Parts: sequence; C-alpha cells; structure tokens
Amino acid sequence: MTSPTATTARSRAGLWVVAICFVTIVFDGYDLIVYGAVVPSLLKNPDWQLTAAQAGAIGSYALTGMVIGTLCVGALTDIVGRRRIMFASIVWFSLAMGATALAPNPEVFGILRFVTGLGLGGVVPTAIALTVEYAPPHRRNFNNALMFSGFSLGGVLAAVLAINLVPTQGFRIMFWIGMAPLVLVLPLAWKFLPESVSFLQARGRHDEAAALAAKYGVQAEPVAVDTSSKWSALAVLFGRKHLAATILFGLASFFGLLLVYGLNTWLPQIMRQSGYPLGSSLRFLLVMNLGAIVGALAASTLADRFGSKVVTTVAFALAAFSIYTLSVNPAAAALYLLIAIAGLGTVGTQILVNGYVATHYPAGSRATALGWSLGVGRLGAIVGPLFGGWVLDSGLSLDWNFYGFAVPAVLGALVIAAVPRTGRERRPEPALGPTPQTTQA
Repeated sequence: MTSPTATTARSRAGLWVVAICFVTIVFDGYDLIVYGAVVPSLLKNPDWQLTAAQAGAIGSYALTGMVIGTLCVGALTDIVGRRRIMFASIVWFSLAMGATALAPNPEVFGILRFVTGLGLGGVVPTAIALTVEYAPPHRRNFNNALMFSGFSLGGVLAAVLAINLVPTQGFRIMFWIGMAPLVLVLPLAWKFLPESVSFLQARGRHDEAAALAAKYGVQAEPVAVDTSSKWSALAVLFGRKHLAATILFGLASFFGLLLVYGLNTWLPQIMRQSGYPLGSSLRFLLVMNLGAIVGALAASTLADRFGSKVVTTVAFALAAFSIYTLSVNPAAAALYLLIAIAGLGTVGTQILVNGYVATHYPAGSRATALGWSLGVGRLGAIVGPLFGGWVLDSGLSLDWNFYGFAVPAVLGALVIAAVPRTGRERRPEPALGPTPQTTQA
C-alpha cells in the first residue's frame, strides 16, 4: 500500500511538470500577443510608415513560422522525445525575440517574426502532451487548462508591460523581455522536466519508463500502434477509425486560432478607432486575456465532468454571442463583461479544443495529433491578422470587425458538434493498473 508521504511526493513531482509547462506557455503567449500590444506604436512610427494591411501581414509571419514548426515538431516529439524538443524550442524562440528587438526596418522585423514562430511552434504540442500524460485521468482537462492558461497570462503580461513601457521606452523593449526564458525557464526545465513515460515505453526503454512512472505515480498508457515504425502515429490519425475526427479537429483549430490571433492582434487598434486612448484600448486586451484564464479553468472543470464535446461546443457559441453583441455599443460595464466572455470563447475555447484532442487519441499518437490540429489551426492564425487588417483598411463600418469574427465562432461550434465520439469518451477511464506489454522500437 502506498504511504501518504510517497503519494504527496509523487503529487509534488507531477506539479513540477505542470509548472514548467505553464511558465513556458506564459512566454509563448507573451511572444505572440506582444505584437498586438505594439501594433498601435508601429502604425505611428514615422520611419516605417506601415499601413494596417502591412501590419496585418507582419502579424501573420510569426504564425506562418508556427505552421511549419508545429507540423514538423508535432511529429518529431514522438520520434526524438518531448524533453529535447522543449529545450530546443525555448532556446530558439528566446534568441529570435532578442534579434527582433534589433530589427532595423519592417522587412527584417517580419523575417525575424517568422523565425520566432518556427521555435514557438514546438512548444504547445509538447507542453500539452506532457501535461496530459502526467495528470490524473479525472483531471486531464483541468490540468491542461491550468497549464495553458499561461498563454493568456502571457497576454496579460504583454498588455501590462506595454501600457507602462511602450509610451516611454518604445516597442523594442517588449522584444528584449522575450529573451527571459533563457534565464527563468531553461534551467528549471533542464533539472525538473521529465521525458514522456509513453515515449520511453514505445522506444523499448522500459526500465527508464518504469522508474519515471514510480516517481510520478503514473503508468504509460497502452501503445495502440506498431512502434516498429517511427511514423506509425500518423497512421493512427489518418486511419479509418480517426480520419473524420482528425479533419474536424483541424478545422476547429483553424476557426479557434483565427479568433485568438485576429482579436489579440487587432482589438487594441479597433478600440482606438472607437475613440479610446492607447492605455484604455490596451486594457481591453488585458480584460480579454483575464477572461480567458478564469473562463477556461471553469469550462475545463465542466469538460472533465460532462465531456469535452458539449462544453467546447457551448464555448464556441458563447464566443459568437459575445463578439456579435459588442457591435451594438453596450454600456461600459457590459462592454468589459462581453470582452471577458470573448476571452473565454476565443483563447479559452482553443484550450478546450487542445484538451479534447489530447484526450481523444491514444498516448502513442497524442503529440502528433496535437501537432496536426495546431498546425492546420495555424492557417487560421495566419488568416486572423490578415483579415483584421483588411477590414480596417476596407472602409467598412466598425460593426463589420465584430460580424466577421462572430462567423468563425459559429462555424467552430458546428464543427466540434460533428466530431464522432469514441469508446474512450463514452465510459470512465479505468484505474491505472499494470502496464501492458508493448512492441519494442
């Protein structure tokens, strides 16, 4: 029988995984959302003379890099391991942020945002896969939302720092801050972040897997693929059983990330055009990301209890409602509430989609599935800033900014509602017992 002391030690060890992935995602969110925080300053920079459409294009460059990075790294994590990919990604995007701070013109700035995106692409699928694996079965959605709330906290950090630093220090200071993970995250990850138990098991490293399982109080899930092939995880995604879900999850991430990056890039500028000063418009970005943190944690608790499908569908619907209602000029208190709900329905909904993907597929293909859905979703992330820039330059009324972003929220709800259920979702997960024998790599 396991002693209370041993159980507590295992629980604390598992919390290190959540904490390290959380802090990494904070800077992932910061590095992406910081662009929306500095867009008003870039548009006013007399040396660069950017239009809204050009700023929208630059905003899409980092996301284009993330498409490539996520699709490649999502598969590589199931080949070389989660731990190595996490280290490489942290170093890559941190150094790229420092280089971006030195950009002499918008062309170089845009190229370096693309390079930053390549490194950022490896962070999300790896962090989600590790968090879900080291979470108790009944807390997987909640732990994933807790960890991924770091993305929104990164947005809060970007907004708060921009409010206080950009007016006096300029936009470059925001990118210098992006190098902080080299000092704050990498040493902790090197010491405390474990490799995936399921990855070790699939590679035939059973002694190492057993040692980690004992330390963290987890068991590797059965590997339901032929691990003699390094690309077997892809066969699971596109096999007959999961093909429909794989396509639908990609579409759901497309609509979810279009909302996330479209609004995080353009909300401050949209509110400035509505007559709010820079500081006030940045506060709307702050409220939206705070709403995402609180809403995602509450919604993920419901997802663990009632299932990811229904909760994620409702969250998309709330996004559509709140974004549409912003177009009717609500009173100040209602305005802030609706923006907070929009945070739940955009960033919070994408967190739910990620958790749904992570719990839908077997462990051996989990990171690859996340890499696929997020990689396809990054196409929506690219479209979001471009779309917002086009609308602002089109001469259409301000209402169209909201109408345009309400439509993908409705489509996202319809897509998630169509995802087929699996046997894993219809019945509670059994208590973890002895690990079944798996095929060695």
